Amino acid sequence: MAEMANTHIVEIPVDEEHQHKLSSALTTITAIQNHPLMEISQSPGHLLLRKLWQREEDLFNRKIAVKASRLDSIKTQIFQLSCFFLVFHGLFFNVLFTSSVGVRQHHTCKKWWIPSIVSLSTSLVFVFLVQVKLCRYWKVGKQLQRERNDNRALTRCIQELRMKGESFDLSKEPHIGKRMKSSSVEIKWKPLTWCSQYLVTIVIVCISALVFPFCKFMLCGF
Repeated sequence: MAEMANTHIVEIPVDEEHQHKLSSALTTITAIQNHPLMEISQSPGHLLLRKLWQREEDLFNRKIAVKASRLDSIKTQIFQLSCFFLVFHGLFFNVLFTSSVGVRQHHTCKKWWIPSIVSLSTSLVFVFLVQVKLCRYWKVGKQLQRERNDNRALTRCIQELRMKGESFDLSKEPHIGKRMKSSSVEIKWKPLTWCSQYLVTIVIVCISALVFPFCKFMLCGF
């Protein structure tokens, strides 16, 4: 009988690996329940604020992409206008030189002011168009910089909301539309800044100023 009783006693070994996995799973579930994102999903106010800010962040990203594309387009237009300006004067001097060959210098020298005025008038048109494009470029550039600053401020608030969870203050608002104070003071000399911004216009004006007397030099000589 003692032997039969001994046969019914079965020792179940404890699986340490299984117990470790079970404790890890419980720890993970507890961590998920206490995670700030879970707290946000359980709080209607925080969840609504997160959705509104994410929608606003997506809107900022779209505006930034549109303005960046517009900047590239304006930059291309300025480059094309500059190329047209150089091509025009290249063809203009070629035609002027060709027409002056074989003609009496005295006869052509009397009318040197006609091609000079044509060249100057055309140059002024190019100067005006380039200046308009440059003003628009820097205006859009400032708008793009403001959009990026606002987007960064909003992104910081979203990250703070995700980190704090339910403890995040719902009355807090991102500093959108406000200028952020810089820790370093930048000293800019306005004339130098203006010259760097409108360098293309200055170069075209200088070339136009040189073209006017150069026409007389080609037709009249020294």
